[in-house]
Amino acid sequence: MRTTTAALARQLQAAVQPLTGALEDYDRLIAQIADARVVLIGEASHGAHEFYVQRAEITKRLIREKGFRAVAVEADWPDAYQVNCYVRGVGDATDSNAALAGFQRFPTWMWRNTVVSDFVDWLRDHNTATGIASPVGFYGIDLYSLYASIDAVLDYLEKTDPEAARRARERYACFTRFQENSQMYGYAASEGIIEPCEQAVVAQLLELQHNATEYTNRAGTLALDQHFYAVQNARLVKNAEEYYRAMFRGQVEAWNLRDQHMAESLDALIEHLDQQGGAGKVVVWAHNSHLGDARATDMGESGELNLGQLARERYGQAAYLLGFSTYAGTVTAASDWGAPSERMAVRPGLPESYEAVFHAVEPANFVLWLHHEAAGQVLQTPRLQRAIGVIYRPQTERISHYFSARLPDQFDALIHLDQTSALDPLDTTPMWHTDEVPETFPSTF
Repeated sequence: MRTTTAALARQLQAAVQPLTGALEDYDRLIAQIADARVVLIGEASHGAHEFYVQRAEITKRLIREKGFRAVAVEADWPDAYQVNCYVRGVGDATDSNAALAGFQRFPTWMWRNTVVSDFVDWLRDHNTATGIASPVGFYGIDLYSLYASIDAVLDYLEKTDPEAARRARERYACFTRFQENSQMYGYAASEGIIEPCEQAVVAQLLELQHNATEYTNRAGTLALDQHFYAVQNARLVKNAEEYYRAMFRGQVEAWNLRDQHMAESLDALIEHLDQQGGAGKVVVWAHNSHLGDARATDMGESGELNLGQLARERYGQAAYLLGFSTYAGTVTAASDWGAPSERMAVRPGLPESYEAVFHAVEPANFVLWLHHEAAGQVLQTPRLQRAIGVIYRPQTERISHYFSARLPDQFDALIHLDQTSALDPLDTTPMWHTDEVPETFPSTF
C-alpha cells in the first residue's frame, strides 16, 4: 500500500531544520559546506524572488566566512564581465543598474532584477571595504554570446597585437554573412549549406592560449585578467559554434555541450584564481536542472549530463550541491520564448510530487538534510520534481515542468520555501504590472 503524503512528511521531520528568518538559520549549512571549493546553488524557477534572496544571503556568508572569491552565474560571459568590472572598482559603470545593462538578451529579468542589483552593490562595497588584493569577482559561464564574444576577442587583440587581430578577423569572417543570427549559422553548417567555422575558431583559441606569456608580461594582474577574459571569449566562440550546429542534431547533444561548456568555464575560472594565489573557491548560481546531479534523474537516464554531475566527478567531496523548491505562489516568467515577462500564479505541486510532500511538512520553510538517514529512507523512491525555467506553461504543466528524480542522490541539501513570489525585474512590462495575477489553473492538463 502506498504511503500517504502526510505519513511521508512525518517521517521526514528528523531530517528537517526550520527556517525562522534568524541570522543563525544557515549556520549548520555553512559548517556542512566546510572546505568545499565549489558550491552550486540552484533554483526551482528563474523567476522567484525568495530563491534569489536566500541564494544571495548564503553567498555573502560564504564570501565572508569561507573565503569564496567568485560568483559564476548562468549568464553570458561578456555581459557578466561588465558586472565583474563594476564590483572590482574598474570600468565605466557608475551604479549597479549600469553594470547590469549588458543583459539585454531574453530573459533580461534573470539578472536585471532588484535582488541581483542589491547583491552587486553589496559585492562592490565588500571589495572596497576589505581592500583585498584579489577582490571577489562575478562571471558568466553560459555560451549564447557567440557574436558578442567575437567582438570582445577582436577588441582585446586590437589593443595588444594588431597583426593578431587581423588574423582573428579573417578567421571569424565566416560568421559575418549570418547577421549575428547564431541559429541561422548553425542550421546552414549542420545542413552542409556552408563549411563549418570549426577549424577557424579552434585555431583562434589555440593562438590566444599560446601567446599568454607574451601578452601578460605587460601590466601584472590587470593584464592577466584581461587575457583571461579574452581567452574565455575565444573558448566560448569555439564551444558556441559547436553548440549551434548541435541544436539541429538533437536536444540531448546540445544540452550536453552547453553544460560541458559551463563545467569547462568553471574549471578555467578556478585555475585562474589559483594562479593569483590562494584557493580558487567559487559559488555557482544556476537552475536546479543544471546543478542537481543528472545521474539521479530520468534526464540522466536519457543520456543528458549536467554541471552538477561534472562538478562531482571533478571535485568529489569538494563540490556541494544545494537545491531549492516551492509549492505555490507567483513567478516572473514568459508564456513563450522571447515573449514579454509576466507575473503568473504557480499551480500547487502535483499530489505525487516532492513539492506536495514538502507542503505537508511543518514548518512551511525549512532546510532538508539529504544525507540524513530519514531522508534516505523516505525519499529513496523516484518522485516527480518541478522545474520552471524562463517559460511557464501551466496548461501542460505535468509534461512541460516535471521530471522524475531521486532527491538524496541529486543534491546534498535542499531548501523548501512553501510560498514564493514573483521576482521584481528592473525593466517591467505592462503585462507584469497587471492588477490581478493571471489565472493559471486550467480544469484539465
